Amino acid sequence: MMSSLPDAASLGGLSIDKALNNVRAYLGMDVAYLSEFVGDEIVFRHVDAPGLDHLIRPGDSQALDSVYCKHILEGRLPALIPDTANEPVAVGMPITAAVPIGSHMSLPIRLPDGEIYGMFCCLSARPNPSLNQRDLALMRMFADLAAERIADRVMTEREHAGIRQRVLQMLDEDGFDLVYQPIVDLGSGRVAGFECLSRFASEPYRAPNLWFEEARLVDLGEELELAAIRRALERLASLPDDVYLSVNASPDVITGHRLVPLLLSVESRHLKRLVLEVTEHHVVPDYGKLHEKLDPLRLAGVRLAVDDAGAGYSSLSHILQLRPDIIKLDMKLVRDIDTDPSRRSLAAAIVHFAREIGVTVVAEGIETESEEAVLRLLEIGKGQGYRLGRPADFRAALARLGITESLVA
Repeated sequence: MMSSLPDAASLGGLSIDKALNNVRAYLGMDVAYLSEFVGDEIVFRHVDAPGLDHLIRPGDSQALDSVYCKHILEGRLPALIPDTANEPVAVGMPITAAVPIGSHMSLPIRLPDGEIYGMFCCLSARPNPSLNQRDLALMRMFADLAAERIADRVMTEREHAGIRQRVLQMLDEDGFDLVYQPIVDLGSGRVAGFECLSRFASEPYRAPNLWFEEARLVDLGEELELAAIRRALERLASLPDDVYLSVNASPDVITGHRLVPLLLSVESRHLKRLVLEVTEHHVVPDYGKLHEKLDPLRLAGVRLAVDDAGAGYSSLSHILQLRPDIIKLDMKLVRDIDTDPSRRSLAAAIVHFAREIGVTVVAEGIETESEEAVLRLLEIGKGQGYRLGRPADFRAALARLGITESLVA
């Protein structure tokens, strides 16, 4: 006896597995499956076959020549077969007797670009003379639903594959450079340090933050961050003893297994001039785990900075949890601080808080003389931004310090 089907309006909410179950039960068949063509094989991606796990399971595969699908696509078998005994091609195939297959229905899963992904199939060990074109039309409705779901997944998988290839190629070709933006003492004008920033030589141009976001999307974020940090560490020894170098690292990379050994391999006298910036835009799920990794670095002299303070999430809670040595005011807070009393008040509160806990404040994104003047009045010790110096290559960074690269050992 046939089961009832959901109405057309509710089909969009069905999963592929539920759709297979509904179709199989309604048509009174033994097996329903959705397959994918992979090379010369057909791989069963979704299967509904109660009590027949020994016969077919998700992930199983068959040679394409050995199943009905290829013959249906090429017109040697019909999509609707109420009785396989009436189809000479089916009778001649070993799989018909081996399963056995008495009745069969199959339709292609066609993606929006016309590519055939695989097949939506039902079969039974017994002939089923009641199967008709109306049943096939019903099955086509479900096949189209499955195609929509699969198209979204395939599009995402292809997009991710393209991103992964692009990032891997860039890493393989060392397709990025570092630039160094000065961090300046606002009282004396002396360069106190440099923040290392990545720039990518790709066409068309892609913003650095997009490279890092996409690398994280395809599980290459750690590779890219570590590559940038390694490049920065190569320059650390070339800087004077009173100038520090600041590098960015996400919480995921810090809590991984590779960053801490990399940093601890640096000569200790240079490590004391390294600042690790943790961006506030990345959620920290486990501060305890983060501190387990940071503690040996801090004991070795590495300082910790909270990047983009005031930009979002729970800024104060984040700072309290991390206990940084440096708080970096987000450029959105610094922008127009000379004309916006609310920005000025918030910055003053952060400065007061930092002073109470013995933390240095660095203002990011300073672009105008009046912004710089207000920040000095607020007794913010250090700043960076286009007003104080644009990011530049290492030769230009050394020149800012009065050093020529030829003098560096």
